[in-house]
Amino acid sequence: MKAKFFIVAFFWFSHFCLSYESNISLSSDLVTPAMTQEDPTPGKRVSQVAHEYKGTKVYHTLYLPTDWQKGRTYPVLVEYTGNKAPFCGSTGEVKGANLGYGLSGGKGFIWVSMPYIQKGKKENAVTWWGDRQATIDYCKLNLPRICKEFGGDMKNLFICGFSRGAIACSYIGLADDEIASFWKGMITHDHFDGQKKWGYPESDRTSALKRLARLQGRPVLVCGNANDYLKHHPKLGNFTFLRVPVSEIFDIPEGSVIHRHTDLWAHRHSPTRQIARDWLSKLVSKSKNY
Repeated sequence: MKAKFFIVAFFWFSHFCLSYESNISLSSDLVTPAMTQEDPTPGKRVSQVAHEYKGTKVYHTLYLPTDWQKGRTYPVLVEYTGNKAPFCGSTGEVKGANLGYGLSGGKGFIWVSMPYIQKGKKENAVTWWGDRQATIDYCKLNLPRICKEFGGDMKNLFICGFSRGAIACSYIGLADDEIASFWKGMITHDHFDGQKKWGYPESDRTSALKRLARLQGRPVLVCGNANDYLKHHPKLGNFTFLRVPVSEIFDIPEGSVIHRHTDLWAHRHSPTRQIARDWLSKLVSKSKNY
């Protein structure tokens, strides 16, 4: 009798704990702050228009962490978004970025989502690159401005992206020596520059390897899929490969996660997210003003 009671009690307790953990997981999911038109303040994500693009629809977003204080210095996550792709919920818009917020949890890092400039320089491009050189120039000009005004540490800049944005980490972020010099490291999820040839110029493997040479051995956290070829080029960068089991983290479709190809995986606590956060934390060089 005692044995039966123990077994029943054990299963009831186990079910209770699993249900409790499930509820905790759901209730503790991060929610990316909505973009507003307000002035930058801690915990707010706001749109900003660069001086050169006043009167256009070109903009980037800026998020100051909840622990932001004037006069202090913060590492910076610079994100590029994926293409517009309704099948997975990606809008392709700057305001649709999520990865940087999931990686930081909204604390300790300034988070900037940079635009792709559409040809004609009147709006952001939501599919592929638009005017690639304008996109590169926008980052080179505005990232130092943002850092100077809001305490971003130019020695601790990390570029990150999902899908198109993962490709952009190299295709945009390593396009020339000047922009390549910005980055302390990069984090990519699903896809990588050079994995396959797409329908735009210099998407071939040879061109991609020339861009990747500008890494000069710096660290890259390569997450998700469509990046296997990098394992054959270990000297180009300090690559760490991270499997992201999206279908285990979420019961797809679940909420905003409608496909395993998503930038929302870091919005839920998981061992995978912790590995990514630990990787990032170890690379940040602390200064006395942090």
